[in-house]
Amino acid sequence: MTKQIPQQHWRVIYKVLLFTLPFLQLGNTVYAQKTAKGIIKDINGVPVPAVTIVVKGTTTHAITDANGEFSIVTKKEFPIVLRVSLVGFRSQEKTVSQILSKPLEIVLEADDQLLSEVSVTARRRNEAVQEVPIPITVIGGQVAENTGAFNVNRLKELVPSVQLYASNARNTTLNIRGLGSTFGLTNDGIDPGVGFYVDGVYHARPAATSTDFLDIEQIEVLRGPQGTLFGKNTTAGAFNITTRKPSFVPSAKAELSYGNYNYIQAKAMVTGTIAKDVAAKISLSGTQRDGTIWNPLEERKYNGLNNVGLKGQLYYVPSDKLEVLLSGDVSIQHPAGYPLVVAGVTPTERSAYRQYDKIISDLGYESRPINPFSREIYTNTPWRHNQSIGGISLNIDRKIGNGTLTSTTAWRFWNWDPTNDRDFTEVSALTKSQGNTRHDQYSQEIRYAGNIAEKVSGVVGVFLLGQNLKGLDQTEEVGKDQWRFVQTSNSGDQALYSTPGLLDGYGIKTNSTIKSLSAAAFAQADWEFIDHLHVLPGIRFTYDQKDVDYDRKTYGGLQTTDPTLLKLKADVYKNQAFNTKTDNNNLSGNITLSYRPTDKLNVFGTFSTAYKPVGVNVGGLPTTSTGEADLSVAVVKPEYVQHYELGVKSKPFKGALLNIAAFRSDIKDYQTNVQSPQLGVNRGYLANAEKVRVQGIEVDGSYQLEKYLTLNAAVSYLDGKYVKFTNAPLPLEETGYTELINGVSTQVAFKDASGGRLPGISKWNVAGGFELSTLGRLIEKDGRFFFGGDVSYRSEYSSNPTPSKVLLIDGYSLLNLRLGFRSEKFSLFVWGRNITDTNYFEQLQAAAGNAGLYAGVLGDPRTYGATVRFAF
Repeated sequence: MTKQIPQQHWRVIYKVLLFTLPFLQLGNTVYAQKTAKGIIKDINGVPVPAVTIVVKGTTTHAITDANGEFSIVTKKEFPIVLRVSLVGFRSQEKTVSQILSKPLEIVLEADDQLLSEVSVTARRRNEAVQEVPIPITVIGGQVAENTGAFNVNRLKELVPSVQLYASNARNTTLNIRGLGSTFGLTNDGIDPGVGFYVDGVYHARPAATSTDFLDIEQIEVLRGPQGTLFGKNTTAGAFNITTRKPSFVPSAKAELSYGNYNYIQAKAMVTGTIAKDVAAKISLSGTQRDGTIWNPLEERKYNGLNNVGLKGQLYYVPSDKLEVLLSGDVSIQHPAGYPLVVAGVTPTERSAYRQYDKIISDLGYESRPINPFSREIYTNTPWRHNQSIGGISLNIDRKIGNGTLTSTTAWRFWNWDPTNDRDFTEVSALTKSQGNTRHDQYSQEIRYAGNIAEKVSGVVGVFLLGQNLKGLDQTEEVGKDQWRFVQTSNSGDQALYSTPGLLDGYGIKTNSTIKSLSAAAFAQADWEFIDHLHVLPGIRFTYDQKDVDYDRKTYGGLQTTDPTLLKLKADVYKNQAFNTKTDNNNLSGNITLSYRPTDKLNVFGTFSTAYKPVGVNVGGLPTTSTGEADLSVAVVKPEYVQHYELGVKSKPFKGALLNIAAFRSDIKDYQTNVQSPQLGVNRGYLANAEKVRVQGIEVDGSYQLEKYLTLNAAVSYLDGKYVKFTNAPLPLEETGYTELINGVSTQVAFKDASGGRLPGISKWNVAGGFELSTLGRLIEKDGRFFFGGDVSYRSEYSSNPTPSKVLLIDGYSLLNLRLGFRSEKFSLFVWGRNITDTNYFEQLQAAAGNAGLYAGVLGDPRTYGATVRFAF
């Protein structure tokens, strides 16, 4: 039977269409036009496709076709200046004084520089990055590859405002300026606040950040809310990643890297014409590395890499007005786990009987010396973190009037199959944690971007996202030693916890489903209402709905009918089931003023509002005093953001760029993660902090001296605080804290953390890099010898939702170097990462149950190797 669309969904669709139609009509307005035609070639006379040609001073642009030809229509009076750019070539400007009798021919020179100004698509059209009134960091695909950035995790060393912390692919926190996702253990019921887009397709799961880059053209990191430009809510910023399109000129590339820890990475790409007006491309990547952590009990290495990625594309260009791109990709990862190492034991405020060392001693274990940087673990459950992630997308670009109508349709999936030893030791306490997950998402975006009038341009669009996320027999299981961790005393009924076999193999299996719908309409204009002074208003309407079905059942342990023993088991785990449905809508927007007196200066100010949708808890709920699930925290309120920004983008002298941005974000009902001492919620649950503030300043610059020297540096100061968080979870060392309430000593689980630091935010973040190069010849190839490197520094930061004295990560610096030769068709270089072999943690977290043990995610040790590349 066909399922009827609910009436409220029809109302949302009607509002979206009503909001959009007037803007689409504007896109068809015709003005008096002039046409300039031309052809772009490289120095060998080969036509160059996909080159962007922009009429300077406007947003009018064209892109060369498979034959390198373009036709650009403008209302601007001659003479006009054409800005020509393509990643991998030197940008140039060409003055056209009159309509030409024959096509203009422009020759592009290959550019191997790191810091050339590039075009971006941040505002859904091609334009110079310095002209966009948004703080953006752009990293070219070649730069990312040369610096060893084979996934997003590496980018945090290049972009100081990016924070990425992961104990595994699922438990990934991707933040910009300290905002975006909850820190620590991931709860599937919350949406990320950082948009992650690849070729225009939104990726809903943070696990996407763990996949290897495949044939990347460039990466744009946008900072601040971007909800009026992108389909999904982006309260903190967005990653806009584009891959290289198939080429009608046959070509191929191959790359092989080898390094210590038996690191091997192979990449290959082949592209060319397969039919009239149709080009194809296949890219693949394989990465393998031995583990860096040793388990003597298993005689096995962990923390290795085992990744395979494949991407295929078909590119259909029947005319200069229509482009169709069909893409499919899949990434499979079967690494040797990502275990946490024991980082320390701290006393808590529980009784002496419940301190970790006392518990271990009573169980007959000998405490091992704690030395996390020996990179050894003693866990007794094998670690596994298998995942597959991929999808299919169809992108259609149709030129209409003075703009482009774009449709992006996509389906993506994610399968997650892990096993974790959640007590982090050889003790058989919380022996198994398996959050098996299947995720499907379906998205549709339609937008129109272009010129509405000579002085007005803009973008308008609609976006729909449906998600179905299933927890499949998610398992948590305890072992023979768990009784001592939950036993509060050795008297009364508590003494019966030592009953043989009571908790052996006792656990829970959870099946849950989150079905969500997100619909939005968005628009932003750019109006030059006075010469050089632009106003950019934007608006967004969003509707979100989530349906949750949660069912958890216990299994195992001692089979008994004794009510006392059954109650003791239920105090560890008990059945829990609930259903909830929630929805909400939001109207938000922004206003920006931008003053651009010359092409060397852009001063802008922005005020924007944004929101992150309602959240739901599917990691187990805390229980009330009666032992029942606390349904009052099943739904988490939406997060509302007010954002202020002032920025300057400048070119102070030849070859130099200098950009400065100051900002402040005020967040109401900040969605945060809470770690509870109760085993039944050991993955944590979501809650709201009443008010949060993040403010700071960013300075980044670059300098390029001809082709011989490039320098870049960026500094970020971030101040992130809980302005008001009256019901924060106790930090690990305060677990068991008691207060006198009505004259009775009562244990409390929460505290007022107002004024405390937000987790994951370093006050000071610094990144810098250099490259020296000179002309040379190697193996009968003309090219350039180069020596380069980059350094990054992060000051200390909190690694716990509530500031903790022990879960605090010290600041650290990392140095990476590379040395080699590159030419158009051949490159060979050696590289080293973390050259100084710095020992550092990326994350610290308390073990489940909060007995005093805590563990850490280690940063990689020194790695080094060599890479060779060929192009055909």
